[in-house]
Amino acid sequence: MTRTSIPFSVLDLAPIAEGGGAAESYAHTADLARHAESLGYRRYWMAEHHGMPGIASAATAVLIGHVAAATARIRVGAGGIMLPNHSPLVIAEQFGTLETLYPGRIDLGLGRAPGSDQATARALRRTLDSDPEAFPRDVAELMDYFEGRGPVRAVPGAGCRVPVWILGSSLFGAQLAALMGLPYAFASHFAPAQMMDAIALYRRHFRPSRHLDRPYVMLGFNVFAADTDEQARFLATSWQQSFVNLRTGRPGLLPRPVEGYLESLPPPARALLDQILACAAIGAPDTVAAQIGAFVARTGADELMITCNMHDHAARLRSYEIAAGAMAAAA
Repeated sequence: MTRTSIPFSVLDLAPIAEGGGAAESYAHTADLARHAESLGYRRYWMAEHHGMPGIASAATAVLIGHVAAATARIRVGAGGIMLPNHSPLVIAEQFGTLETLYPGRIDLGLGRAPGSDQATARALRRTLDSDPEAFPRDVAELMDYFEGRGPVRAVPGAGCRVPVWILGSSLFGAQLAALMGLPYAFASHFAPAQMMDAIALYRRHFRPSRHLDRPYVMLGFNVFAADTDEQARFLATSWQQSFVNLRTGRPGLLPRPVEGYLESLPPPARALLDQILACAAIGAPDTVAAQIGAFVARTGADELMITCNMHDHAARLRSYEIAAGAMAAAA
């Protein structure tokens, strides 16, 4: 068995496609979750974002409940909750409630980014005052609520065994996850620049804990698969347009795919895409299997969190089906 024989999971932002709306997005999320469960995916995570027209996962805990209710076995969680936006007690109560409703199936990934622009972050928090030590303290406080420690009791929450993950796209999260002995998920699907350094730092400084006895790294990875390389490249242009629009200050709905998109880009926009294309597999089944295998061999990932934003829902389902088959074939 090769190193590619690792668990694979889904990251879903509940994209709102051009011509659709949030209700359609939520129906597609439930459908994709059932599909992923049938294909053997281990987890189905939702990500917290705010103020973005093309992303419907702002009320992340609510949507996690929607997915858990639509499925029976797959683990469901947050990838992640942006903890600076919330009171740790509120998150302990929300995820304690989810774990009580769906025991043994809930994960909680925590990040320290706002998941929004500054104006939206101010509306969420009422203040942008920050302390570099606030996030580690908030993580520790949240975990104390699950342990039933402290002057306030999370009801439900206290005594709930909700696995906590640290998320990151820089070295900070890697350091914190290593220090606390927690699993680490790196956002290589959109910010891969420090991926290899973060993995090395986390593994080098990991301290075993009651939560985890050895380092565990999950990496975000984009997969756009179809029956032919040409079709996959075409379908991937929705994601590519969306990424460039976001990074150039023009966020919007998930666009329809267009022919020749990469070739039409000016050099600065193409440079934006080239970075994340290093953490992407685009193509037919054999192409995708080879690209996934090379990525796992290069990084030594313990698990892949696969994301795929396609405009067409049926094509997206097919892409996740091909990705699951590629993982199995590579193993």
